[in-house]
Amino acid sequence: MAVEGRTQKPVVDYERCGGCDLCRFLCPELCITRPAHTGAIEIDLEYCKGCGICDFVCPKKAMKMVREE
Repeated sequence: MAVEGRTQKPVVDYERCGGCDLCRFLCPELCITRPAHTGAIEIDLEYCKGCGICDFVCPKKAMKMVREE
């Protein structure tokens, strides 16, 4: 379900992700986590506002903003 007003959402390319956690640390909504049991970045799209900061700060360009369907 899309957050009202959000036009884009982040998608993670796990092949490119280097695990630096910049996206997680700089997310203003705190909706990016890295659970210990998977070790992979997870985005809670229920709270993500689609600001694109995660995409902007990713040094490996593992985040990509895609149009919300």
